[in-house]
Amino acid sequence: MRIITLLISFIFFTHIEVTAQTEFLIEPSQSMIMTGKGTGQDATINPYFGEDCYALVENIGNRQFSIRIQQDGKILKEIPIKKGELKKVKLLRGHELYLDPNPEGIAKARVDYEELNE
Repeated sequence: MRIITLLISFIFFTHIEVTAQTEFLIEPSQSMIMTGKGTGQDATINPYFGEDCYALVENIGNRQFSIRIQQDGKILKEIPIKKGELKKVKLLRGHELYLDPNPEGIAKARVDYEELNE
């Protein structure tokens, strides 16, 4: 019985360590890269890294913020996200996704990814 308890505890704690962060606080002076730079450099784990996919970005805070799509240092899109809004944005291979702050205060976002079915 003790072995089973230890095994369950090990699985539980191992699972916690590999779970990706999906919610972010964005300080007024901070811009955050979510994905596009590669393993170990991105704030989120994109399970479709190296493929075209959708990024699902939701504003779960009280302040508007924006997302920015870049490639090779060039800004392709800047999209404002209002309080309570969810945006589904196509990310092509090589695109970088950034969360840009609201200068008036802390914003809060949730980020996830979805397979591109086209």
